[in-house]
Amino acid sequence: MLIDESGFCLVSPLKRSWSPRGQTPTARTSLNHHERLNLFGALLVSPSLRKIRLCVRSFLCSLRSGHTIVFLKQLLRLKQGHLIVVWDNHKIHLSPQTQEFIEKHPRLHVYRFPTCAPELNPVEFVWTQISEYQAGFAPLNMQALCDRIKSGVARTRNSRKR
Repeated sequence: MLIDESGFCLVSPLKRSWSPRGQTPTARTSLNHHERLNLFGALLVSPSLRKIRLCVRSFLCSLRSGHTIVFLKQLLRLKQGHLIVVWDNHKIHLSPQTQEFIEKHPRLHVYRFPTCAPELNPVEFVWTQISEYQAGFAPLNMQALCDRIKSGVARTRNSRKR
């Protein structure tokens, strides 16, 4: 199982746009640019390596170690047996609260990716696909952003190619 987190800004990156020469293209939204939708994601890989399941949890606030613990609890409820967790060295993964939770749950076996090596983490490719789906979309409110991210996750989850 590979776990990662991501933050999606309300204003999407524009990939392509059109505007008259000399005028900067704009995408309007009615929300504060500091609002974010933060996601935790895990790829649950079966022991036989034949099935992969994407598990995502979203939060409308900045992620803290408590959110990591909530997500780990969710994963422990979803799967029986041992869980091998491979994640990066983000501070919420290394916090004392998270480490204490991991020590209390012998089913969790945690390994870390090397620092500054996102290309080793397959969950990063999931975030890239969702960001691509999100690009050029300027949601009018947080609900529109949540709906768009949900449909991007569903699109990634349902595609055999992805």
